[in-house]
Amino acid sequence: MKKLFSVFIVFTVLCVFSSGSFAQSTTKVIVYYFHTTFRCSSCHKIEQYTEGALREYFEKEIESGDLAYREINVEDKENQHFVKDYQIYTKSVVLSLSEGGKEIKFKNLEKVWQYLGNRDKFYEYIKGETQSFLDVLKTGDGS
Repeated sequence: MKKLFSVFIVFTVLCVFSSGSFAQSTTKVIVYYFHTTFRCSSCHKIEQYTEGALREYFEKEIESGDLAYREINVEDKENQHFVKDYQIYTKSVVLSLSEGGKEIKFKNLEKVWQYLGNRDKFYEYIKGETQSFLDVLKTGDGS
């Protein structure tokens, strides 16, 4: 009986913490860089600039877990679904907002190719678009 009571207490505490205000938010922004196995110098530059902008402007958000960066080869079998999911046709940077493990919003940052020749414009583009997704975390408006 004593053991059963202890299990009940542990279960109750876990339920309170996982459903109440003590639960860690599962809302986050993911910045994906999608590429193929073959990458030209421009493709490497997109990756370098994206990572650089995120490190420069969003170190706190990365450390807190609100923002994550993922580099993904879409030619790997387990990643091929991303091509259809995000309708990508070339190397791409995509922002994804997810809540509770489910994506609620995404945006393909197609202007990365346009700004590739200007590091400052590229960084500002990544900064502005990423910040707009992070602002949703504060307001809770994923529409």
